[in-house]
Order: sequence, then C-alpha cells, then structure tokens
Amino acid sequence: MSPASTTAALMTADDFQALTGAWPERMADLEIFRELLVETNAVMNLVGPDSLPDFWNRHVFDSSQLLDLAPEAKTWADLGAGAGFPGVVLAILLKGRADAHVHLVDSLQKRCRFLQSVVDELNLPATVVWGRAEEQAIKVDVVTARAVAPLEKLLGYAQPYMARGAQGLFLKGEKAEAELQEAAKVWHFKADLSVSRSDPRGRIVTVRTLHRGR
Repeated sequence: MSPASTTAALMTADDFQALTGAWPERMADLEIFRELLVETNAVMNLVGPDSLPDFWNRHVFDSSQLLDLAPEAKTWADLGAGAGFPGVVLAILLKGRADAHVHLVDSLQKRCRFLQSVVDELNLPATVVWGRAEEQAIKVDVVTARAVAPLEKLLGYAQPYMARGAQGLFLKGEKAEAELQEAAKVWHFKADLSVSRSDPRGRIVTVRTLHRGR
C-alpha cells in the first residue's frame, strides 16, 4: 500500500475506534500488538520503519476493512502473514466470536516466531503455520494476503484454499488493475475491485472463482 500523504494528519487510536466501533478490550490488544511490533522491528525487518507512525491507518484500518467485505466469515487464512497484516488484526477483532479462527501462514521461521509470540501474548484465536502457503491443507471461508506477490503468483498460492470453497480478498496497491490483466493470461477467474478505505490509491481484489487456464 502506498504511504499516506505526509501533509495529512495521521490516524490515531481514537480515530480508529470511532471509525470501527472496536471494543476497548480489542483496542488494548491492538496497542500491545503495536508495542510488540515496534520492539521486534528494531531488530528484524517486519515493516518499513517509516510506516510505524501511521500504524493505525496504514496497517490496522487497512487490515480491518476486510471484515466489512465478509461479515459472515469466521475462518481466515492469511498467506505470507509476515508482520501480522492483515491476519493478526483480524484475529484481534474476531476475538470472542464463536468459532472464529485465523491461520497465519508464513514460510520464514523467524517471522513465525514473532507471530507466535503475539498469538500467545494476546491469547488470539489463531494458529501460526510455518510452511509454503500452497502446500497447506486448510479449509477456510476467506483466504487473504497483503504485499506478498503479484496477483498472478498470489493466485497460485491461494488456489488450493479457493478449491476448498474459500473466497479471496487481497489487499493491493494502485497497480491492481494491471496485475489483474497479467493474471488473466494464466488464470480464469471472476473478480471485483473496490477502493481501499485506508488509501484511495489502494484496491481490494475480491476473487470468487478461480481456475488455471483461460
């Protein structure tokens, strides 16, 4: 996602709560997550350090908007979960909801260790999965990802999940339309684009059907 304009006021925790109605308990969890991220990011490159001041908009609000696009979804898989966006944010906001669960999938062990520390600290309804996304036998309602790969490659990672009935919701930047055109050379799919609420230059790609080949 592109950085927020440096001339605009940064979103605060209070702004985020006002926009989303997040419960105080969830806000407390998000603040602890922020602190853990800042601490770990000092020794491991999880997110660009310049993005941390805009944590509430660029990372949290950007992630949380997916819930409005799939309000009935209870189970999620975040591919290339990395620093926990969107997966950890989703798990925090879904905490306490019956049968809610988020699978945080990443191929790098050090990122998985960070994710597991957050899951343990916050007692989240989440499982950290160390391995290649496309090799996991996980059935979920929604498969998602942010800043993982161009859409053509990302659809390959997501295809096994979608074959088991998942809908795809992918956070993308301003090149989403071009990525869709490239992906259409390899994949047959039905997809919609919506404008990101966290940055009007960003897009959310909703994929409902997916098959290899045109």
